[in-house]
Amino acid sequence: MSIPCLKKEMMYPKLKVHFKVKRNMKIGELAERSGIAASAIRFYEQEGLLPKAVRGANGYRVYTEAALERLHLIHIGQNLGFTLDAIRAVMALEGAALQDGLMQNFDMRLGEIDQMMEALSAQRQSLLDTREKLREAWAKQECLSNANLSPPTVKNL
Repeated sequence: MSIPCLKKEMMYPKLKVHFKVKRNMKIGELAERSGIAASAIRFYEQEGLLPKAVRGANGYRVYTEAALERLHLIHIGQNLGFTLDAIRAVMALEGAALQDGLMQNFDMRLGEIDQMMEALSAQRQSLLDTREKLREAWAKQECLSNANLSPPTVKNL
């Protein structure tokens, strides 16, 4: 559920002023708006992925919209298969180093995915071959030994 940015507008003769009101929220609201459990938010904070929250007079954590944006970035990174360490490392970068680091991480992740796809393709072919061996043996009413069923060694994922 997205809440639109809050704006206050003050009108003066021939002068129009716009300013954004920074909206603070407690961890429950941040969890609801981000779709991430409060326990995960505390974990991200503890692990340095999310800056430490300011504490209100009542001792509750108080978060800003920046925390929500950061949680969305963490969520995107995880959905793309990046580890929390990789996300943390990229978030620590700024400027051109951020762009270079992000592209480098994307390239590494694409290479990992290519390797996984190759391994999965080999495993799939091995399964198809083994299934065909079994069908042929059963059609001839033969019994195959384990040695005859052993698929070629496939690189693990």
